[in-house]
Amino acid sequence: MENEILILSALYAAVLGALFVPASQPLLGVLQQEGYGGRALIRWFYRKKNEVLRRYWLLALCAALITALFALCFSFGGVEVSVVVAMIGYEGAIALFLFAFRRALKVPCKQTARLIRLSVCYALLLAAVCFGLAAGMAALAELTGSDLARVLLRTVPLSALPLVLPVLLAGANLVMKCYEIPHTRRFIRAAKAKLASSDCVKVGITGSFGKTSVKHFAAAMLSKKYRVIATPASYNTPAGIAKCVNEGGLGCDVFLAEMGARKRGDIAELADMVCPSYAIITGICPQHLETFGSVDAIREEKGVLARRAAHVVLGRTAADLESVPALVEGRDFFAKNVVLKADGTEFDLTLGGESVRVKTPLLGRHSAEDVALAGALCHLFGMTLEEIAEGARALKPVPHRLERIEGQNGAVILDDSYNSNVEGAKDAVETLFLFGGKKFVVTPGLVELGELEERANADLGAGFVGLDRVILVGETLILSVRNGYLAAGGSEENLTIVPTLADAQNILAEELSAGDAVLFLNDLPDKYF
Repeated sequence: MENEILILSALYAAVLGALFVPASQPLLGVLQQEGYGGRALIRWFYRKKNEVLRRYWLLALCAALITALFALCFSFGGVEVSVVVAMIGYEGAIALFLFAFRRALKVPCKQTARLIRLSVCYALLLAAVCFGLAAGMAALAELTGSDLARVLLRTVPLSALPLVLPVLLAGANLVMKCYEIPHTRRFIRAAKAKLASSDCVKVGITGSFGKTSVKHFAAAMLSKKYRVIATPASYNTPAGIAKCVNEGGLGCDVFLAEMGARKRGDIAELADMVCPSYAIITGICPQHLETFGSVDAIREEKGVLARRAAHVVLGRTAADLESVPALVEGRDFFAKNVVLKADGTEFDLTLGGESVRVKTPLLGRHSAEDVALAGALCHLFGMTLEEIAEGARALKPVPHRLERIEGQNGAVILDDSYNSNVEGAKDAVETLFLFGGKKFVVTPGLVELGELEERANADLGAGFVGLDRVILVGETLILSVRNGYLAAGGSEENLTIVPTLADAQNILAEELSAGDAVLFLNDLPDKYF
């Protein structure tokens, strides 16, 4: 009998371990988005009104009911038959869960080697825990005198496992860090050595907003005269930069490294790694106030890069950074007389006392500042104003940063769905008002603003007054947006709140017509749902 119980427990554990890994994809995705921070994953999962937590509660409840029901219905076949059938019912509940909630993450899991290693460790830990619980409950069940009690004890308690999956995943993540941390450090050291031995000019780009766009524009403009390598997409961590260097090499004249920061010390670590002689500080705003605590702390963190480089280009909101080096470009450049259009932006760019009229297909007031920042860097590299203006004419928007897309029905889509900030959101709404036809906005609000979040979202809502349709998505931040919109005189008839982006898209499919314009403003990471 003991051998049969152990064999059944082992089989049960293996199947559950295999099923729970795909059922944990939302958890793996959020863990990856949080930089593999186990505590952040647990805080996210157990917070109030978390839709994912509700789903796992539903899975646990259904599993408990199904296993109990199957155990009772098949009790005539004896304890072992009842247990086997109940186990099959539980596994069926997980399979049904996978089918019912198969919605892809908005930021899909990147199937990196690290994620694969973690998934294997997680599966093994799940199997071990399932086996231990199954065997332990079986031993406890044998102490009872009732066959029904023995069946229920061996099956129903395991139904609570979905509610502790984040803890188990965080545990597997902690175990894997014993390997991952030394491995990542070696990977970063290798990249640092390659950077140190390369004679290419290194440029660091940081700021509260616009880093990726300015990097993209600078790379495009500099490539007219130089061989340029830029870190791809939003690779702005030590591991991301190391991946670019180690896998792509440094066969270039100029290396552009985007540098992100979520806490104090991040920029110093990146500056030590890259050792840039040029720097761009795009600007300072309350973005990431949630983790930094104050705007002064953000300003101090961004200023680390300015103090490390010999030549610094400062954006408008970063112009008052203290203790920058003497040899700086600073704000010796201007974007004036900005004219916003539905098909691009025009402005006067002044560099070194000379001016040129710049026309670019990029949208939004912030695009003039972004191009000016990239142009100032190009000017430091010896490019003429004419060369810079010519490069600006050929620029294309970075995907999901106020990118204009022509819809199939003749409507214009403004895709500004990358995680937005206060300044960028204002510019995006201003751009929407340039279009004819009905104007729609779809947004879940702004995040990572700490104590300023409520006020910032109320101001965002107030800016929507005058639009024909305001569609708010989710439940995390939209109350502040709604209240700000209505308090500023917005029409409640034009306001709709929906739980998901798919619901918003269904509304648009019915109401959008040729000549209309819709702005998708911000797309919250999965951790906010």
